[in-house]
Amino acid sequence: MKVAIDIRRVTEFGVGTYTRNVVRALSRLDHTNQYFLIGSPQKATEIGPLPPSFQTIALLDDGTTARGYIEFRAILKRLQCDLVHIPHLFWMPRTLPCPYVMTVHDLLEHMYRTRTRSSLRRSLHLHLTRRVLKGAGRILAVSKFTKSEIENVFGIPGSRIEVVYNAIDERFLHGHATDADRQVLAERYLIKYPFLLYAGSISPPKNLVRIIEAFSALKAELEKEGKFPDLKLIIIGDELSKHPDLRRTVIRSGVQNDVRFLGFIPIEMLRVFYDAAKIFVFPSLYEGFGLPPLEAMAHGTPVVTSTTSSLPEVVGNAAVLVNPENVFEIMRALLHLLLDQPVRDQMKKRCYEQAKKFSWDVSARRILEVYAEVAAAPRTPARLQAGETTRRVET
Repeated sequence: MKVAIDIRRVTEFGVGTYTRNVVRALSRLDHTNQYFLIGSPQKATEIGPLPPSFQTIALLDDGTTARGYIEFRAILKRLQCDLVHIPHLFWMPRTLPCPYVMTVHDLLEHMYRTRTRSSLRRSLHLHLTRRVLKGAGRILAVSKFTKSEIENVFGIPGSRIEVVYNAIDERFLHGHATDADRQVLAERYLIKYPFLLYAGSISPPKNLVRIIEAFSALKAELEKEGKFPDLKLIIIGDELSKHPDLRRTVIRSGVQNDVRFLGFIPIEMLRVFYDAAKIFVFPSLYEGFGLPPLEAMAHGTPVVTSTTSSLPEVVGNAAVLVNPENVFEIMRALLHLLLDQPVRDQMKKRCYEQAKKFSWDVSARRILEVYAEVAAAPRTPARLQAGETTRRVET
């Protein structure tokens, strides 16, 4: 097969992590098929060294312009690709010269971000996204939760959706932080105190306002107990400047001396933060998969996360689950994990076991099977009506 993969978002958080690790796993497992990585050659270096069967095809457009769409389509036609994998959800229908496999990470665009749009724009967005999903040769959902969302919101039959789980970036599997790593933490970031950790994107669904409020309540409880007087909350994530409400929450909660915003941290150091944290706190309101809790678990760090969306599916019995809308429930979970050492020891063991259940190689093997099934499938009338009508002449 000739397989194209759209890598134009390979440097982004989430989609980029997925794209890099899928390509790496495919390069380890597949020595038969030919792959064309369509996107920026400079960004492709983020993936690392690849065998000769993986070739980067330059396309600098970010995927949002008509010109970029035309160039993308022309590349697929010129290379005579058997299929293309687009590793993210998109909404503008595309008449491509070969079948496409699409990965859906979540439906956040339809659950939260559409609230600021008019009802007409929301309806159009929903309608066009449904057409795109119906036109896909196969849809890859990163969790059972995301699969059920696609079925319920768009009416796509479950038989056309394959659950293929995410996994941890291999750089988080290099063992515990060394004394030298912790020295860097102390010298470069001036961290010489116990801390709770949040790592991820900075956006309303991540529930950071309640994390800060729960931390403030926790400090008050710890003061009564005479425990952890120097405990801090560290928040790692970009785009803080777009969310001034977080700074206001810190000041209103009276913890301005105990909350630190560190912005972007490279993976090589992020693993040290995971390893050194007392607890990883992630009471997100909505996750299609939710990798950060799993990354923390790989280091044996206890996790407090949500009872909602995909998170119970991902963390299993290896985390403390809370109602993400209840600040005091979050606080009580944090307090319990901080003060009960036997529970911490039990959670650490479960964390290691849970993290091992997810593997990029296992996921890539299933993706390869899907590629073969889609490439071999006949173009049915139903598929043509769903968005492939213009392919009849080209195929």
